[in-house]
Amino acid sequence: MERELYGREAIFGNDGLAARLTGLTPYGSARVAYEHRDDPPVAVLTGGRGMGKTAALKQLRHLYREITPVALVDCEAVAPPADPGPGWTPVTGALPELATQLTAKVRAARPVQFPRLSLGLVAVASISWTREDETRAQRDLQSLGPVLATVDTRGDAATGWVTKVLTKLAASAFDSVVPLAGMVAEATIETVLEETFSRFQRRSADWYGSYPHAGGNGRIGLRQLAVDFERGGDLRRRAEDHLVLALVADLVRAYGGLARGARRGRPVLLLDNAHTLLGRQLVEPVLRQRASGVRDQIALFASSRARDHEGLSHAVRRRLPEVAHGSHWVRGSEVTSGILAVELTALSPAHVQAAFDRHDPVGRTPAGLARGVHRLTGGRPLGVALLAQAAGEALVPGASQPGSLVPGALLGRTVELREGRAPVRVADELLAQLLPGQQLDVLSVLAAAHGEDSARLLATARLRGRSLDGDVALQVRDVLRAQDWPVGPEYFVADPLLRALLLHRLRFQDDDHPYYAVWRAVHETLRTAYAPGGRCPSVPHRLHQELVLGRTRDCVTHLRERFTDGDVTAWLGSLRFIASAPYPRPPGHAGPDPRRAVALGREAAGSLPDGETGLAGLGERAVELQLQLRRLLHAVWLLSDPLAVPDEEVIDKMAHELRQLSGRHPTGNSVLWDAATHWPRDIRAWRPLSMPPGSSDTGGPGTGGSGQRRGNGGSDA
Repeated sequence: MERELYGREAIFGNDGLAARLTGLTPYGSARVAYEHRDDPPVAVLTGGRGMGKTAALKQLRHLYREITPVALVDCEAVAPPADPGPGWTPVTGALPELATQLTAKVRAARPVQFPRLSLGLVAVASISWTREDETRAQRDLQSLGPVLATVDTRGDAATGWVTKVLTKLAASAFDSVVPLAGMVAEATIETVLEETFSRFQRRSADWYGSYPHAGGNGRIGLRQLAVDFERGGDLRRRAEDHLVLALVADLVRAYGGLARGARRGRPVLLLDNAHTLLGRQLVEPVLRQRASGVRDQIALFASSRARDHEGLSHAVRRRLPEVAHGSHWVRGSEVTSGILAVELTALSPAHVQAAFDRHDPVGRTPAGLARGVHRLTGGRPLGVALLAQAAGEALVPGASQPGSLVPGALLGRTVELREGRAPVRVADELLAQLLPGQQLDVLSVLAAAHGEDSARLLATARLRGRSLDGDVALQVRDVLRAQDWPVGPEYFVADPLLRALLLHRLRFQDDDHPYYAVWRAVHETLRTAYAPGGRCPSVPHRLHQELVLGRTRDCVTHLRERFTDGDVTAWLGSLRFIASAPYPRPPGHAGPDPRRAVALGREAAGSLPDGETGLAGLGERAVELQLQLRRLLHAVWLLSDPLAVPDEEVIDKMAHELRQLSGRHPTGNSVLWDAATHWPRDIRAWRPLSMPPGSSDTGGPGTGGSGQRRGNGGSDA
C-alpha cells in the first residue's frame, strides 16, 4: 500500500502535471488535453531526502499501472547479478527491468514488444562467448529471458539458441581482421532473428542501420554496437545510448502505425535518483534526441536529490504550486532545456494537520502538536508521515496520556511500518532514511557543534582515530553536502530536523540514564573550549553549553550582570542564543515539562539551594532581578524548543516578565517593551524570535541582530 500523500495536488490533480503530460487523469483514466502535444518535457522532481520524490513516483506507478504502460527504476538500486558477464553494466541492467515492467497488461491494449532492445541486449551480451564456454552463453541469455519474452512468449526460447549460435560461429571462417565480439554478435543476431522473430519483427534489425559505420545495414550496426561496447570508454557510452534509444523506439512503434488508436495516453517512464550517473545515462540520450527534433511521446518523470545538479543547468525551473494548472515550459537552445525541473515544496501546517487527522480521526491529539511537528520537520513529508503515525499509535488506550505528547516524545516511540516487519523507533527510522549508510555515531557527535571550527575541535577531542585519511569533520562536511544537506556557520548540521534527530541519538545512544556519559562528554568538551583560556573563548557559547548540561545559575547571573549595559538589543540576542540550547530531556517523561514550573514561578519554596539559583550574597533588588531572569530564561528556553509545544500561559508570563524588565532598564525600556509585544507573536506564529524584536531578521548570537542567523552563534557557531 502506497503512503498517503499530502500537498501534491499539483501533480496528481485531474488537470495536474501528470494528467497533462500523460493525457490521462490519474483517477478514472479520463482523457486530458496534452499541454505539450508534440514535444513533452522531461519532468524532474527536485528536493532533498525525505521531501517525497520517491513517494510521488511510486504513486504515479500505482495510479497509472492499469491504464497505460508504466515502469519505475531506482537508479541507485540497480545492482549486478551474482555472476555478471562482460555485457552487464548498470545501463544494460536497468533497460531489461524497464522493458519487463512496460509489458504488463493494461486496459484495452496489447502488451508492448521490445524487439529492437532485445536485439541490442543480446548483441552486447554475446561479446564474451566462446566456442569453449557454452555455460557463459546459457547464463547470459537466460538472464535476458524476461525482455526476450516480450518478443517470443515461449519461456524456453533462449535455451536452444546457444548451441545454434556456437555452431554457427564454429562454421564461420575466422578472420583476424574482424573483432571476435563482432563475429559472435553477428552469429547470435542471425540465430535470434531466425529462431524467434516473426517475418514482421525481423525488420526491427534495420533500425540499427543508423548506428555509426553501419551504412544503413542493421546487422552491421548490431555487430558494431557489440564491438564498441567491448572496447569500453566513450565507445561503450555510445553503444549504451543507442540501447536506451532502442527502448524508446520500441515504445514509439507500439503507439504508432496500425496500433494507433488502440492505445490511450502516453507510456510512463519513472526514474528515481536520476541525478546519479546511471540516471543521466538513461535520460540524456532522450534529451538529445528530442533536442534534435525527433519526438517520442513518452511521459518521462525523474527525481533528483541535487537541485543544482549540472544536468539541470538549463532546465526550466518551477516550484510545485506553479505547475498545478500549467507548466509554461518552453524549449530553449540547450539540450537540458528539455527538462522541466519541479521543486517539491514543504507541506503546509494544514497538510500536517490532515496527516494527523488521518491517524487520529476522533481528534485526541493535543492542540498544537501538529503545528509543533510542522515546526520541527519544516514540513518534510517523510518526517510528518512518521511522526503523525507515531502520534496516532500513541493514543491507543493505555499507550500514553495525550497531554504528554510533544514532538520530542514522538521521536522515541516505535511504529509498525509494514506488516511482518518489526516495529522501528521513529528517530532511528528517520535517520536511516535521511542519512542512509552513514556513520551515525560520528555525525551525532558533530551535530553538537555550532560551526566548522567547533566541529573540527570535537573531531580532534572525541573522534580521534576514526579516520586515517585526514580531517574527520571536513569529511563529514563533504558527506553532508554530497547528500544535499546544508552545512552552516551557525550550526554545523544546519537542517533543524536532521540536527534534532542526531542530538536525540547522541542523548540516548548509550542507554546511560541518568548520566548520559556520551552526551555529557561532548558538551563538556565544547564548554571547556569556549571558557576563558580555551581554544575559542566565547561567553555566549559557554553559557549555551552550560544550559545544555542543565546548569542555569551562571546563565542567569550573566544576564543579570549585563542587564544594565547600554545595548539592550545585544542583551536580548544573548538571552535568545543561550536559551536555544537543546534541553536535556529525560527519557519517557510523561508529566509536564520541568521548565514550565520554573517559568511560571511555581517552583516549590526552597526546592533548590542558593548555589543553584545564584542568590547567595545578593541584595534584595538583585535577588528579585535574579529570580525574574531565571523565570524569563526558562520561558524562552521552553518556548524556543522545537521538541516542545508552546504553552499559552508561559507565553503570557514571558510577555509579563519582559514588560516588568522594561520598567527597570535605565535606557532600553522601548526595546524590551517591543520584545514583550513581538516575541509572543513570533511564538504564536511558530517563527523564531525576531531580532531586533518585530523585524524579519532572525539575528545572531548575542548580537543586535544584523545578519541572517537563528540564534545559534558566531562565525564559529
